[in-house]
Amino acid sequence: MKALLQSSQRTKLDTTSDTLFYEMPRFVTHVDEGFIQQLTDLYQERLKPGMRIFDMMSSWVSHLPTDMDFAWVEGHGMNEEELAKNPRLDHYFIQNLNENDRLPFEDKSFDAVLNTVSVQYLQYPEATFAEIYRILKPGGIAIVSFSNRMFYQKAISAWRDSSETQRVELVKQYFQSVPGFSTPEVISRPSTVPTIMQMLGLAGNDPFYAVISERMERLVRK
Repeated sequence: MKALLQSSQRTKLDTTSDTLFYEMPRFVTHVDEGFIQQLTDLYQERLKPGMRIFDMMSSWVSHLPTDMDFAWVEGHGMNEEELAKNPRLDHYFIQNLNENDRLPFEDKSFDAVLNTVSVQYLQYPEATFAEIYRILKPGGIAIVSFSNRMFYQKAISAWRDSSETQRVELVKQYFQSVPGFSTPEVISRPSTVPTIMQMLGLAGNDPFYAVISERMERLVRK
């Protein structure tokens, strides 16, 4: 596994445990309706009925298409009240990936792994993406989506200090650090309103970014 980040790039402004930060539930959506619709449309295009889905770093909503039934949707997150309220989850568990990055699943367990507006909080993304690869079935898909919003104090330095374009490249590098992922596909739809105008209080749409890759079988050398 290739290390991409220096120690300083993994740091957070709030150095207390993420477990403490997420102790209280937040029953809000962290992106606007336009972002949510684009994400649901993307899932409609790329996911298939009957799949086994792992919704990583989830909450009380998963944004999955309402007319699509899956064999199993496993949820993961940091707040039990949020996960318990999510109607799409067949099961869920609590785990701080920054303290324990090993996922409690057998190899090749899922057809799809989803991560929505949360990748910026991973301090050891190389290890987490290696786990994503491990639990995906051959041909399985990983979809990592994000915008420009974040809990600033809990995002890692590499994310905070980067532009939106650089963040897309960063997630691509996370996939590329794990041999066996396909060349990442990028969907990039920046906001139509400049960031400075949003800061001045003028309404605008949230930018939508998704980086997508599939598990390919690694070649076994003889």
